[in-house]
Amino acid sequence: MIEAIKGELGATIQVLQAMQADNDLCQRVTDVVELSVAALQAGNKILFAGNGGSAADAQHWAGELVSRFNYDRPGLAAIALTTDTSILTAIGNDYGYDYSFARQIEALGREGDVFFALSTSGRSKNILRALTACKERGVKTVGFTGATGGDMLALCDQCLRIPSTHTPRIQEGHEALGHMICGLIEQRIFPKTGAPA
Repeated sequence: MIEAIKGELGATIQVLQAMQADNDLCQRVTDVVELSVAALQAGNKILFAGNGGSAADAQHWAGELVSRFNYDRPGLAAIALTTDTSILTAIGNDYGYDYSFARQIEALGREGDVFFALSTSGRSKNILRALTACKERGVKTVGFTGATGGDMLALCDQCLRIPSTHTPRIQEGHEALGHMICGLIEQRIFPKTGAPA
């Protein structure tokens, strides 16, 4: 059992090290932070969506921005489109599950907002429809995917691809980047000397 645990930790470390060495990925993270900061400072909001574990990440990151990350400061405008069961079931019943996020983008998305779209495969139909809805409304898009980017790659303004094809490793990479981005947004908008690294 101990060796299996060490093997799993080693696999996670290997992906994180590949991410650290990927200068293009690091530059894209920088660009996503700047895009998000500009949107929030202009009075816009960040929207998040994903399925399953990615839905949990969407809710987690929205919570980090609305509440706090490293220290107390004013809340930042963020909404997870995964949380309202009445809206999700109404859309699913009336239009089909593939429209679960696109319909919310139509209702809530405004030009200048930023949509964080999470899909380990890059092929989730409801995410792809939401990305298309964003393009129609001038909402900037940030994708979180696996190594290939899937169909999302062509639909995102920025696509953060984790260098793995294994779903748990991709999710771990997403979580690392999501936490990093939340912390950097907070620090850029509300600088605090001595904030934890």
